[in-house]
Amino acid sequence: MGYIKAVDVLPDELISEIQKYVDGQMLYIPRKCEEHSSWGEKSGIRAKLKKRDDKIFDEYVSGKAIPDLSREYYLSEKSIQRIIRKTNPSENENHKEGK
Repeated sequence: MGYIKAVDVLPDELISEIQKYVDGQMLYIPRKCEEHSSWGEKSGIRAKLKKRDDKIFDEYVSGKAIPDLSREYYLSEKSIQRIIRKTNPSENENHKEGK
């Protein structure tokens, strides 16, 4: 993200008003909500992680042990457990209830 000079894009009255609050300091102005992308959307990492997590869950349901998944995916056992819990919460509830 590059910087734009306020004098190049804002009216003088607005610059004067902003200077009452942040005179000479850098100011970040966030995007409008409707133009804001969620984390990982632009880079595609969110979709890649979802695909990986789904694969981990499928392998777990098929009988692969958590320590084995941990070694295969270079993640801690706690991370594997978190992925399993969030991928299919209803499956997790069934395990808790002994079903």
